[in-house]
Amino acid sequence: MLLALLAILALPAVARAEDSPFIPGHAVIAIWPGPAPGGAHATAQEAVVERAKDPAALRDRYVRGVTRPTLTVFRPAHPNGAALLMAPGGGYAWVVMDKEGYEAAERFAASGVTVFVMTYRLPQEGWAAGPDTPLQDAQRALRLVRFHAGEYGVGPHRIGVMGFSAGGHVAGLLTLAFDRPVYAPIDAADQVSARPDLSILMYPVASMDAAIAHAGSRKNLLGDTPTPERIAAYSLEDLARPDAPPVMLVHAIDDRSVPVENSLRLMAALRAVHVPVEAHLFEEGGHGFGIRFAVGKPAQAWPDLVLAWMKRKGMLG
Repeated sequence: MLLALLAILALPAVARAEDSPFIPGHAVIAIWPGPAPGGAHATAQEAVVERAKDPAALRDRYVRGVTRPTLTVFRPAHPNGAALLMAPGGGYAWVVMDKEGYEAAERFAASGVTVFVMTYRLPQEGWAAGPDTPLQDAQRALRLVRFHAGEYGVGPHRIGVMGFSAGGHVAGLLTLAFDRPVYAPIDAADQVSARPDLSILMYPVASMDAAIAHAGSRKNLLGDTPTPERIAAYSLEDLARPDAPPVMLVHAIDDRSVPVENSLRLMAALRAVHVPVEAHLFEEGGHGFGIRFAVGKPAQAWPDLVLAWMKRKGMLG
């Protein structure tokens, strides 16, 4: 049994790439080499939904019922050696594609960062890992990026994670529970660390405390009546640890969907364990501003603030 496992782990991790059907000119990588783990009772049926009234002018797609989590790769013309694993939001009900995925990826790729936009499976759709299902995908994705870093001109210790809204919770879990044993290793990629080198959390769903949590995300992740132990296990402020990577928090104070207290509470917890943290709180911006809805507001500066912080942290060449 042990010899068989060692033989499997010795096999090379193959990133299966194909052309994206959703954004021409970009490759898509399957996060798992076969079926995603724990799907015997999964109810997901994958579909892409367009919300825009005029898709020819501006796309606004999301994918629901993810069964095949992927990474869409944005390779810069002049790579600077840094990479971002990007987790869009969607309230753990779906995964946004354009607004908090492709548009942000294009912005950072234009500045030399290689970006991997992730779709991830949703916790309430019968996967065996339950609330750890998105974390399975995030850990595996980060490990794949690190394992194949040289192929993308990326430094293996210059890989950050960025998450938006519920994707901020996915990214936050990866930041603070990067070594939680949520799946059995399947190949050589799973022998490298899943710890990001820095973390950018955009208006994150950080806490599962009902007083400040985003109700929809909390219900989709933990169900209607989670135990106090379950709430603590998925509240980022309760997971703060001194070996976490540096964290940047970006939030609008007038966010009515995910209260700014999510970021404030997490910032206090990180500071208490001496994790380097920077926060940018904008008076106006609402929730889910991404790139497009920040235009003309103070929040429009957030990509430049992130890039400046990444440079100070030694991430940019």
